[in-house]
Parts: sequence; C-alpha cells; structure tokens
Amino acid sequence: MKKKLNRETVLDMVRGFQPSCVVIAAAELDVFTILHARPMAAARLALRVKGDVRAVSVLLDALAALGLLDKSAGAEPVYSVPQAVAEVLADGGQQCVLGMVRHLGNCLRGWGQLAGVVLRGKPANRRPSVLGAGGDLVSFIRAMHEVSGPLAMPLVAGLGELTFTHLLDLGGASGTWSIPFLRLNPGACATIMDRPEVIPMARRLMRKAGLTDRARLFPGDFMKSALPEGADLAWVSAIIHQNSRAQNRRLFAKVFSALEPGGLILIRDIVMDGSRLRPAAGAMFAVNMLVNTPGGGTFTLGELRDDLSAAGFSKVSLLLRGRGMDSVVRASKPLGKCRHPFKHGKR
Repeated sequence: MKKKLNRETVLDMVRGFQPSCVVIAAAELDVFTILHARPMAAARLALRVKGDVRAVSVLLDALAALGLLDKSAGAEPVYSVPQAVAEVLADGGQQCVLGMVRHLGNCLRGWGQLAGVVLRGKPANRRPSVLGAGGDLVSFIRAMHEVSGPLAMPLVAGLGELTFTHLLDLGGASGTWSIPFLRLNPGACATIMDRPEVIPMARRLMRKAGLTDRARLFPGDFMKSALPEGADLAWVSAIIHQNSRAQNRRLFAKVFSALEPGGLILIRDIVMDGSRLRPAAGAMFAVNMLVNTPGGGTFTLGELRDDLSAAGFSKVSLLLRGRGMDSVVRASKPLGKCRHPFKHGKR
C-alpha cells in the first residue's frame, strides 16, 4: 500500500539525499574498509584519509547515528564497523557493493543538476569524485560486476538452451556475463570487447574464473571501431540505454554485419511498456540517462523491434520480461544473409 501523500511524506522523500550523501562520502574515503581493519578515533582517521579532524568527526557521528558504525564512550571515542556492515561496505566483504555506492555518488552529482538539464536538454556537467576520473571508471566497472554477478548465472540459465559456438560480449566490461555463458556451454568460446583501459580488469576476472583459454579480449570502442567478426551469438548487455535510437540503429547494423548468418543477438536492458510508466524503475532510469547522456533513455519493445528490423534482424521477441535491467530481447540474422550494406555503421 502506498503511503498517504502529505507534507511530511513529501519532505521525507526530498530529505532522502542526506543519508545517501553520508554513505557515499564514507565509501569514497574508504572509511568502512579502514575502520574494519583497525578501529580508531576520528583524529587518527583524519590523518589516514588526509582530512579535516572536525569534518571527519561529524561524518563519523552521522554514520554511527545511521547504525553503520559503532562508537565507544570516553573522551576520545573509537569508531568501529559492525560485521554485518563490513560484509556490504568494506572492501573484500562477501556482499560488497562499495563500487556501486561510489558509482551512485557520481550519479548523484549529476542528478543534483536535473532542473538545469531539463531546461537545457543537455546532460549535466561532469565532475569527478575525490577518486579522480580513473578511479571513477574503476568504480563503474566494479559496480556493474557487483550488481550483475549474483544475477548473471540464473538469468543466463533462464534463457533456455542456446546453440552457439562463439559469443561476442559487447561492452563486456570485466567479463561478468561471459562467465555463465561459457560455463553453461563448455564447447563455446567468447570475445569480450571493451575499452582498452577495461581489458586488464577482464583479464583478471577471466584468470580467476579459469576461463583464460576460452576468452579473447578485444580492446576497442564498439561505437567507433569495427566489431570482431565470426560470432554466432552477440550479447548486448546494459548498453542500449546509453544511446539514442539513431545510435542504436547504427550499433545493431554493426552487430548484424559482424554476426554469422543465422546468428542471434540478445539484448539485456530495461524494456518499457507503451505508457512508459512501467516498470517504474525504468521511468526513473530514463532520468538517469537524461542527466548523464546526450540521447540515452529507456525503450519499448515496439521501438526495439523497429530498430532491430531496420538493421536487418528478424523474429524479434521478448525472451524475458523483468522489473528492471533484467529483460532480454532476442532477434536473429536470417540464414544466407550477406553482411549488412551499412557495414560498421558507414555507407
């Protein structure tokens, strides 16, 4: 049942940014990891993070008030991290989401400019966190693994039996999704394509998963570079929302060109209904794309069918319907089709 709307519920909703900012700041400063390894007083932590003592004290008290830290009594109290919190917010925790919290901090800096974005119709001005632009990229890739890792195996298994020999994992990041595809299909190999600075992260994860000999790592920007050819299954995961429909048509044409005849494209993303109100998470995610991209958004199945068909694909269907970034659209490249006439997005 929805809460009754009144002034207090509205103000509670708007004040929601306050605990978010406290947790994000602590994550960016790695407070939970540091204090889990060694509980300490505010003055000592300030030295460790190279921060202001008064400011660190205020942050730690806010965290303790939220139940995320324990604070001892005495003239110089010591702060420590409860084990349940450490599992989620300290580096190495079994359920760690530190990367995602930091990534959401970057999102928050953009969302704070929403009114100006609406007036200009252009994304928010980007500014890095205290971790710097390189650190923010690491946070993003880590965040994608943290949220997708638990979802990947059951979702891929839920796709049913797939007959393929070569997977093209487009924008595959650290390889989170290639792992279940390869484990469920022992005779297949994969090509993971992503930006050069991401490839070392994929190499580490593939090594850890014991799949190095079955995964080729291909550095490149999939929107600008030619795609590696020879795959009979393309996995386009959480990518299309970053693009406009025109960009997606160009991307689908490139995938069509790279796929073998009879190959499949599987698109994991949010798929909206015709009203664009459901799933509700998709309506909010469209705001995230408004703030962060020039033309990105969330799309309906009808829009995706039109854009895939324009690229040459057929038999477009909704394979899985989820409540968020867990819907999967399937389409096929007809047998006997030559490469797309607009190969690599160029006439």
